[in-house]
Parts: sequence; structure tokens; C-alpha cells
Amino acid sequence: MKKFIITAASHVGCIRSNNEDMILVWDRFIRNGSYSTEICPESIGRFAIALADGMGGHNAGEVASEETLSNLHFFLNDMPMGLSVSDMNEMMVVWLKSINNIIESRGLSNPSMCEMGTTLVGILYYEHQFYWINCGDSRLYRFRDGHLTQLSTDHSLNNMTGTTKHSNVITNCIGAGCRSSFLDMYEFTNDVLAGDTYIICSDGLNDMVPDPMIESLAAHGCIANDYCQAAVEAGGYDNVSVCVVKVE
Repeated sequence: MKKFIITAASHVGCIRSNNEDMILVWDRFIRNGSYSTEICPESIGRFAIALADGMGGHNAGEVASEETLSNLHFFLNDMPMGLSVSDMNEMMVVWLKSINNIIESRGLSNPSMCEMGTTLVGILYYEHQFYWINCGDSRLYRFRDGHLTQLSTDHSLNNMTGTTKHSNVITNCIGAGCRSSFLDMYEFTNDVLAGDTYIICSDGLNDMVPDPMIESLAAHGCIANDYCQAAVEAGGYDNVSVCVVKVE
């Protein structure tokens, strides 16, 4: 039986006054703090380990990130039993449309929340199946056998053009007026191996800390707070949130 050793941390950074990031670990929501726990997936049945980065430059990004993670938590727990992989994908397409409508309607009913939005990245566990999901430019890395690999693909203008001049311009998200949101979703049950470390982060980490340094932190067995501290020491221009999942 696999066991997940999890640490999570969310920090406002050095420049911004408000933290729009949020992390969900099973039934625990983390913002402006840290958390650690151990999970045996087979004893729980279903859960999400996910991160949402409220959209910088939009109103009420912190509302969008919290609403999205809370809705995902309850949606996953309310799913019927016995879904196949294709059924699960279809359910998540339905969920994405629903949460987009919720975020948009809240913005329409409250001008202060107009065009709020969020990214979403994370790992879902449902009845012995592991999935990873991504919408936006928050990232999922895997550290295995001494090497760091980015599993998710950034939905960003930088990634589309191959340049770095469009910093923080994303091409896909939840809310923020995005009419064609999509969710990358992959079932990877047979590729979750003992010894793996998964790193889920907002762009406040990878914008400040290059991948070779993230790889070094992983090689030293660092916890989530260590990654956040590295981003803060590098300038902390944005909120930074990290969740580290070690598989035993």
C-alpha cells in the first residue's frame, strides 16, 4: 500500500499585500500558512491535492481560488462509484463548465469580483485511479531518480511563442472571462512509484527559482516551506505556494 508524505505552504511573498493562492490537501485548505500530513490513498478512496492561483491583476482572485478548490473537493466526493477512466474525464469536463459558470455569475452579481479567475493544478485520486489535472500556468513536477520533470504544460503566451516577453500572460484559466477553458487530464495510476516526489506550485515559485535549483531542493528532501523560502529570498515578487508529495 502506497503512503503519501505531504507538506504544503502558502506565502504572500515580499511585494503583494494579499495572497490569492490556495492549496487543498484532502479536506484541508491552506493559505498564509503551512501544513503537513500523511495519507494512505487506498484507505480514503478519493481525494484531491490541488493548488489554485487567483488571477493577478483581476479582482478577487482569492475568492476564485477558494471557490474553485472548495467546489472541486465536494464534486469529487459526490461522484458516483464505479466510474471508468473515460467517465471520469467526462465528469471533469462537466465540472469545469460548472465552476466557470459559478465564477462568472459571482462576478456578474458583484462588480468588485468582475473577471476574477484562477489557475488549477493537482492530483486526483478516485477508487484506485490516479489522475493529474492542469488549467493555466501553475505547475506539476515529478522528481524521480535524481531528475526533475515538468509533467504539466504551461497554458501561457510564453509557452506558445517560445519567448519570455509575455510574463504572466496565460491562455487558459477558470473564470476571468475565459470562454474556452479546458482541462489537461491524464490517468497515471501505473506510473506512481515509491520514491517519487511530486511538486505542485504556483508560478511564484518557478518565476523566482529556476528548475535546476528546484531539482536541487528536491534532491535534498526539502519540504514545502523550503521552496517558498527560496522564492522569497530570490525576491518574492508574487505569492508563492508549494505542495510536496513524497510517495513511500
